[in-house]
Amino acid sequence: MLELRDLKKTYAGRTVLGGLSHHFKAGEFVAIMGESGVGKSTLLNLIAGLDAPDSGDIVVDGQAMAALDDNAATALRRTRMGFVFQAFHVLPHLTLAQNVALPLLLNNQGQERATLMLDAVGLAGRGADFPRQLSGGEMQRVAIARALVHRPALVLADEPTGNLDPETADSILALLRAEIKASGASAIMVTHSHAAAEKADKTLILSREGLKLVTNSHQS
Repeated sequence: MLELRDLKKTYAGRTVLGGLSHHFKAGEFVAIMGESGVGKSTLLNLIAGLDAPDSGDIVVDGQAMAALDDNAATALRRTRMGFVFQAFHVLPHLTLAQNVALPLLLNNQGQERATLMLDAVGLAGRGADFPRQLSGGEMQRVAIARALVHRPALVLADEPTGNLDPETADSILALLRAEIKASGASAIMVTHSHAAAEKADKTLILSREGLKLVTNSHQS
């Protein structure tokens, strides 16, 4: 599903990723942990094509991202990927239903599933509300619903439970896992939470030496 080949990235002369290689299998739910500043969010941005590596290749479904023009890369992100960002990126001028339905609209799909996903993240009946009416945790749930609504093949989640209480975090991670397994998708979740990582199929630690498997934490 996803292959990283000798990825290298530097910022202001500081090496963030120094020759990272790894293969992520289809259908896997993988947690990535590591110290602050080691490059976890940078890695997600590179995979998403929101930033470019200095060298190396990112291959998604057999397609090298570097070989795609802007239109093809945008189409790949829109149809095959779902994102949960730390900053949410919930659009303030759209209702919650419109925010969640945005990937469906961009992909010319029916928008009925937006209501189902709002229900699934605990926001039933809130579709007509606007982001200004939400807490940080509620906005995070909207972002998660939006990331999953179009059944992407690859979900990238940056601290998806960071603003959630433990009970809500557990339910959201259960939803994330269920959606992934039902559709055969893959997910990469960056997290500082060991409790969140335990919900994944396996946990990798990112360090200057690369990605190291530390545990198969979840038994399917």
